[in-house]
Amino acid sequence: MTLLVGLDDTDSPRSMCTTFVATELVARFHQLGWGLEGYPRLVRLNPNIPWKTRGNGALCLRFGAGEVPSRPVGAYRGWTACLSGSGDEGVSGQALYRAARDTVLRLAEPDAQPGLVLTRRRPDEALYWQAVREVVSPDQIAADLEEADFVFAPRGPRGLIGALAALAWRPRDRTFEVLAYRDPSRWGTPRRLVSSDVAKLEKRFPRTFNNYDPESAHMAIAPRSACPVLFGIRGEGPEELPAALATVRGEPLDRWLLFETNQGTDDHLVPRRVETLRPHTSAILEGRVGGVPEALAGGHVVFPFDDGATVDCVAYEPSKSFRRVVRRLIPGDRVRVYGAVRDEPRAFNLEKLEVLEPARGLIKVGNPGCPRCRRSMKSVGRGAGYRCRHCGTRAAPEEARFARPHRTLTRGFYEPPVSARRHLSKPLKRLGTPYEALATARMESARTSIPVSNRSSSMVRAGR
Repeated sequence: MTLLVGLDDTDSPRSMCTTFVATELVARFHQLGWGLEGYPRLVRLNPNIPWKTRGNGALCLRFGAGEVPSRPVGAYRGWTACLSGSGDEGVSGQALYRAARDTVLRLAEPDAQPGLVLTRRRPDEALYWQAVREVVSPDQIAADLEEADFVFAPRGPRGLIGALAALAWRPRDRTFEVLAYRDPSRWGTPRRLVSSDVAKLEKRFPRTFNNYDPESAHMAIAPRSACPVLFGIRGEGPEELPAALATVRGEPLDRWLLFETNQGTDDHLVPRRVETLRPHTSAILEGRVGGVPEALAGGHVVFPFDDGATVDCVAYEPSKSFRRVVRRLIPGDRVRVYGAVRDEPRAFNLEKLEVLEPARGLIKVGNPGCPRCRRSMKSVGRGAGYRCRHCGTRAAPEEARFARPHRTLTRGFYEPPVSARRHLSKPLKRLGTPYEALATARMESARTSIPVSNRSSSMVRAGR
């Protein structure tokens, strides 16, 4: 028998991490005779949810029957966690549920809304796709809760949405991450890692990614919060990650665990048009640059994007050198942009962009000069021409000064530095499929996706 365990929302901005709770569950279930049947799954959900903590990650753990070759996937104070596929059927479901419930109650932050689900039935895949791209309400998971064997949500249903969505994930693309954890006595203190070891990771282990940002000398593998994680190394496959972990010197590890993830897959992105954009979602847009990019207070760069309707695209200050790329765009450039929809003020926050066709025509470089006063004229409105403020002489729009620009921006993809990338954003290093074909495939998938059930219920059970 296979038993699925879904878990979400045990942390807060101050402390804890749901993946740490997962390590405790793996150890506790091992004591009860149940081993992991597959890699633990760390599933990132919609990164635009306002109430998320950090990376909006939920967990799926699979325990149970079936002969699976033993393979180390973690270590915990001298004990090695393996893919064993063992399940002691003499242990009741109630005993497993109580062990999981007590672990969650012991470790969850006081202001979290933990959700725990134990089930033998995996929810429909459509729930995952909605949870990674949209906002899911508690009513929309009522039918799946009815089908679960045990459900625990002591402070509200929010964590149950993530727990069920993690259980619903069927990977179309996947990556892996090995997470190393700190000794509890060090939680909340500055992390100690050898920066040069982190900087060499990608050279030593070419299938890893998003390790180190040379632009800011930032170790992207280490979180900035006071959570139990010391660092995490992401890669294309699981094989070299334990070896990569062993090359990073620093403070002693308390434990580590290897996860299968949807990080770096762009699962959150859906091709849309500007007129269909909704807050708290992410999208891929294709159109033209509608105006000259401008620098805003704080170091942000903004330009109007036009696909028939318009929206401001913004590259924020933390994206550093990416802003220089955005500044080199000119009106008429055909681009494909990837990012998130901000509500107030309405804007499109850039995650990366592709220049499809640089504009080759003339661009305006200045207003016309007044032939009488020898002074620059002022615009009297879009398409209405120009007027001299001193003598009233008027000029047509085409009398502005134009020049053919020298372009240093070429076709291709551009992305922010490592320190400014989101968990779900696919780094350019992972582009095995041309994004033009991928965007087309995503559009077809969006048209044929299965809607999540809208059946509602106010019942959240404490287990049966």
